[in-house]
Amino acid sequence: MTTYCVMVASLMVVLSFMSLGSAKVYTVGDSAGWALSVDYNTWASDKTFNVGDSLVFNYDSSHTVDLVSSSDYSTCAIGNSIASYNSGTTNIALNTTGSHYFVCGVMGHCVGGMKLTVNVTSDGSPSASPSPVTADSPTNTPFGTTLPPPTLAGTNNNPAESSSPTVSPFVAVVFSLVALILVSILG
Repeated sequence: MTTYCVMVASLMVVLSFMSLGSAKVYTVGDSAGWALSVDYNTWASDKTFNVGDSLVFNYDSSHTVDLVSSSDYSTCAIGNSIASYNSGTTNIALNTTGSHYFVCGVMGHCVGGMKLTVNVTSDGSPSASPSPVTADSPTNTPFGTTLPPPTLAGTNNNPAESSSPTVSPFVAVVFSLVALILVSILG
């Protein structure tokens, strides 16, 4: 009986540190990054973006990453972005379903192809309806509170919270405590 309890306890501890989800980190444009002459429609066409995934935009100082509304995306209107980033590396957590629109805010770059639509689903199936996109502050975007506010060049634009698929430390502690209790009671 003691061997069984130790095995169950060990299994619970191992499971507590395993990844439960399959969240992915996508580097926009792969090795080409966020730049002119990349076909972002083709890049995104074979990918399924799910809640919990994140986008990493890598770009030089001649570009920005702007979160925009659907209409601004369609017309390549710049200057009315919901949020704008210019640090050279921008991580954006995809925390809600729907269509999310990104453009380069430099004049002529969006028209030149630097625009990306990401359709986020909750389980790999197409989303029923896109979440609303408003022109309010970044904290009111469809990405929730983990979308960092715009920062000045040279500062860190990492999300405030990780979209890591691993089990939270709290869950790991709970599993460990249950395992210890089982071992003391049954062992």
